[in-house]
Amino acid sequence: MPDSIKLLTSLRFRPFFLTQLLGAFNDNLYKNGLTIFIAFQAASISRDESNTLVNIAAGLFILPFFLFSPIAGQLADKFEKSKLIQRIKQLEIFIMSLGAAAFYFQSAELLIAILFLMGTQSALFGPVKYSLLPQALRLEELVGGNAMVEFGTFMAILLGLIAGVFIIEIGTTELGIAVVLVALCGYWTSRSIPVLPAAAPELKLSFNIFAQTRNIMRDARQNQTVFYSVMGISWFWFIGITYITQLPNFVRYELGGNEQVYVLLLAMFSIGIGAGSFLCERMSGRMVEIGLVPIGALGLTLFGVDLFFNQSISNSEVLAAPMSFVTEAKNFRVMIDILMLGISGGIYIVPLYALVQQRSEARKRSRIIAANNVLNALFMVVASLYGLLALSVGISIPTLFLIMAIMNAAVALFIFMLVPEFIMRLLVWLLVSAAYRVDKTDLENIPDTGPVLLVCNHVSFIDALVLAGSIRRPIRYVMYYRIFQTPVLSFIFKTALAIPIASKKENPELMQKAFDQVSQSLKNGEVVCIFPEGKITETGELNEFKGGVMKILDRDPVPTVPLALRGLWGSFFSRKYGNAMTHFFPRGFFSRIEVVAGKPIEPVHTSPELLRERVLQLRGDRL
Repeated sequence: MPDSIKLLTSLRFRPFFLTQLLGAFNDNLYKNGLTIFIAFQAASISRDESNTLVNIAAGLFILPFFLFSPIAGQLADKFEKSKLIQRIKQLEIFIMSLGAAAFYFQSAELLIAILFLMGTQSALFGPVKYSLLPQALRLEELVGGNAMVEFGTFMAILLGLIAGVFIIEIGTTELGIAVVLVALCGYWTSRSIPVLPAAAPELKLSFNIFAQTRNIMRDARQNQTVFYSVMGISWFWFIGITYITQLPNFVRYELGGNEQVYVLLLAMFSIGIGAGSFLCERMSGRMVEIGLVPIGALGLTLFGVDLFFNQSISNSEVLAAPMSFVTEAKNFRVMIDILMLGISGGIYIVPLYALVQQRSEARKRSRIIAANNVLNALFMVVASLYGLLALSVGISIPTLFLIMAIMNAAVALFIFMLVPEFIMRLLVWLLVSAAYRVDKTDLENIPDTGPVLLVCNHVSFIDALVLAGSIRRPIRYVMYYRIFQTPVLSFIFKTALAIPIASKKENPELMQKAFDQVSQSLKNGEVVCIFPEGKITETGELNEFKGGVMKILDRDPVPTVPLALRGLWGSFFSRKYGNAMTHFFPRGFFSRIEVVAGKPIEPVHTSPELLRERVLQLRGDRL
């Protein structure tokens, strides 16, 4: 069972998960009931009017995120979160009661107008939804928690649609009653969410939308990686809203399917998001592994392009049911494309959300997430306008999808050039995952916050990469400058802000600069890793630890955690057979290696001899 699913047994997570699931389900029950009413049941609405109303409805739901997220971010930072969520759920009950009345009168215009109120309630919930997770979950649970939230969100889209299809066939009045009942259930589950202290209770609220939007954008831009991750999330929602908004008319007018076929394809997309989210958790090893983001971006482009080349406009006047739809090979390929788009989306989005939560300043986290929501909303509004404009000038929906896939490749490349850490982490993940199976033992001994010095045995040229792929916190490595200059690997080391060092005899200026950089990093609360042997072992045995470690600790007395790498001696990257990287995979593919961490040692008790002894004990007989 995935660790993320085990979270459902925890009171720290289950009530919140059910609350957000019911909220997302209710939003989509209402929205999809409205969409089906416009696209399939309102006989007086033409195809062009249907396209226009569907896109306007999507835009009206999203607009409040753009307008009210700055206020929502302040509320989420200032007030205790469980009580705030309960108030927001009470607002949902009131809005859904209005929606029930609109369904009773079957007024498409009034139903669309109420979407704005629904969007307002969802905008208030957004910053609480994502800023709550780092408070309620442990760091190693963060990826799994986000995977469950994304899975729940898209399953709610699917379940809301399925329920909407069946209930609206009974009657619009019954659908109105259903949305009120679901809102009541959401309020009931919210009452079990545990108390979570306010992050900034002294914060003074400001209702100046423009000023606060500027402020939260400034907060988000303080960390470049966080900001561009927010941009990446916003781009994903541009893609997602385009697919979901255009899917009903794509099914009816391009594929010739009925509303059940629409449900089927949305099911494929939602199941794909869930599968991609859980696959991301599995592939990342419970770490926030942003190296998976480029893989997801590539999938979004490839399968979006294939969806265009697989188009075949239906001329039949009779809309196909699911059984007849899936019997055609071209339609089965459409289903696979939709499924893979969902899987790619899950792999893409989960690490980005987890990264924003992990690296945002705790006191401003809700406001940074509010900035994310503002940009998400802006991108989704633009996506709605993009759909309206493209369709109005005669571009077909498949061609619209193709343009979006090509744009995705360009946007992804742009972001990865601005923040090369994504590509660096991808290379680390590929290098380590393709060659080894890594066991991780007692890595929880590394503190989650604050400065810490890691010391490790030096077995191969990829020691730093193995550690980077195993340890949750970003690490600054101190490494011999010649290894730092190794072709290909040098890009990874430079992007990871590794610190090149030389001996005093070789380059005293570079050595002093390295110690200054280490000191500044520790003062900034970062993790620094050194290999005290000063060189890669040529015999497999542990060399003497140099005195540089004490020079670091005398200047900045911080806890030291000993580490040991097991199983890398004799590998392609070690010097067992002479020069490294001359014997391809001498231990075969996917050989097992291990990273082991010891208990932290306070600086007053540290010495090079003690650290060497601890590392030797951790390594044991396994070289």
